[in-house]
Amino acid sequence: MNNNIAGVDEVGRGALAGPVIAAAVILKKDIEGLKDSKKIPEKKRIELSNKIKKNSYFAIGSASHHEIDEINIHNASLLAMKRAILNLPIKPNMILVDGKFKPNLKTQMMAIIGGDSKHSEISAASIIAKVYRDNLMIEYSKKYTKFNLDKNKGYGTRDHLEALKNNKYSVIHRKSFNGVLS
Repeated sequence: MNNNIAGVDEVGRGALAGPVIAAAVILKKDIEGLKDSKKIPEKKRIELSNKIKKNSYFAIGSASHHEIDEINIHNASLLAMKRAILNLPIKPNMILVDGKFKPNLKTQMMAIIGGDSKHSEISAASIIAKVYRDNLMIEYSKKYTKFNLDKNKGYGTRDHLEALKNNKYSVIHRKSFNGVLS
C-alpha cells in the first residue's frame, strides 16, 4: 500500500438541493469491503466511513448551492474536489480522481472512469463524502421540513418534485436545476 496516493470523489452532483461534497482520502492501511458508496447499504456505509476515518488521512471539500448556480455543477464539483485535496493534512504524491475530469492542481493526477469501483482510495473517498453529505441533508431536513430531505437527500424523487410544486423552493435549492423553479 502506497501511503502517498490520494483518492478523490464527489457526491451530490445530481441533487436539486444542498452542496456538492467531495472527499480526499489517503489510506494508512487496507480496509475490507471498500467499493462504490452507492452499492453499500446505509448502515454498512456508516460503519465503513468511521473505519476509514480512523485509518486514513482525509479531508472534505464542498461547493455551495450558490456556487453551483453561479459556476455550474461541473465546475462546482471540480472546485469541491480541489478544496478536499488542499485540505488534506499531508500532501499526496499522486491523486486518483473518479470520473473523466480532474481539478486544476499542480500535482500528479489521474482521472479514472468508474474509479470508485476500481481503487480503494477512491472508494474510501466516495464513502466518506456520501455519509457526510447524507448527514448534512438530514440536518437540513429539520429546518426545511416540507421537502423530506432526510429521505431523498435532495435528489429529484417523486415526493421531492411534488413538494417543490406545492411549496416555494428553500434557500438551499439549486435554482439553476430543472424542476426547482417550475
